[in-house]
Amino acid sequence: MKIDRLLAITMLLLNRKRISAKEISERFEVSLRTVYRDVEAINQAGIPVVSYAGASGGYEIMDQYRLDRQFLSLEELQSIITGLKGIHASVGDQEIGNLLDKVGALVAKSEQHTVANMNNQLIIDMNPWRKGSEDKEKLNQLRTAIRQQQLVSFHYTSSQSELSVRTVEPMGIVVKGYSWYLYGFCLLRQDFRIFRLSRLKELEVLTRTFERKKEEIEPLHFCWGKDDPSSLITLVLHIQPNVRAQVEDYFKPEDIIVQKDGTLLVTARQPDEPWLHGMLLSYGANLRVLEPPHIIEIIKEKAKQIINLYAVEH
Repeated sequence: MKIDRLLAITMLLLNRKRISAKEISERFEVSLRTVYRDVEAINQAGIPVVSYAGASGGYEIMDQYRLDRQFLSLEELQSIITGLKGIHASVGDQEIGNLLDKVGALVAKSEQHTVANMNNQLIIDMNPWRKGSEDKEKLNQLRTAIRQQQLVSFHYTSSQSELSVRTVEPMGIVVKGYSWYLYGFCLLRQDFRIFRLSRLKELEVLTRTFERKKEEIEPLHFCWGKDDPSSLITLVLHIQPNVRAQVEDYFKPEDIIVQKDGTLLVTARQPDEPWLHGMLLSYGANLRVLEPPHIIEIIKEKAKQIINLYAVEH
């Protein structure tokens, strides 16, 4: 529609210093004559478009002009832009790209240099360390299924390496700790579950639809066992100072006591889950578990199993 094209051209002009009629023509797949008419219509609507001739000529909007951004300050607009860029880099969604153009159009041209400087002060990167087009494709498929309330099916590997086929009512997508998760109602378990996207294979969006349940996606802490004290144990660890950086990355400052010899005494509440054993073993000989007894026995047994893997057969 012409009105949609006029709005899109306006947003483009507000976000670019100068753009040629030819570039506008190619971007919107219209003739140069149509571009001239569109720019004239934008001018008549009260938006001051200036035309420049020559090799470096083109159209631009007067520097001091901007759309009314109501009560948003430049810093607040920049915060929105930074957040949107982080999401756009992860999912590559055209809708978010268009939204970035619209939000960017609220910044006056005379302020764009300031915004460019702000862009270098804070960057949000929600891409996982394990990058790949497969993850983006999963995200886009799941977002479509969530919007259209369609069931999804996939093969899933649990944290205990158990394989299963799940059919889920997708509720939302969560990014937590550099990883993406699907939150939804699992028909197999008849309960809400969190699924890590990296463990999710052969994803298929089904034609079957579902009625979205009333539960909100915001209060998700219980899904990681945070609100269930019975699932937590008190760990007491003695750790060597050469891994202090890793310890401070993971544990809260109030959990760590630096002793006179430089070693660390860590007392922390943690979920009693299999992944915890792997995390403790990752410190190697730099960590000794002092409490609780059953974790000490588990770590000792796993250490023996590792030794046995490398034992020389006679």
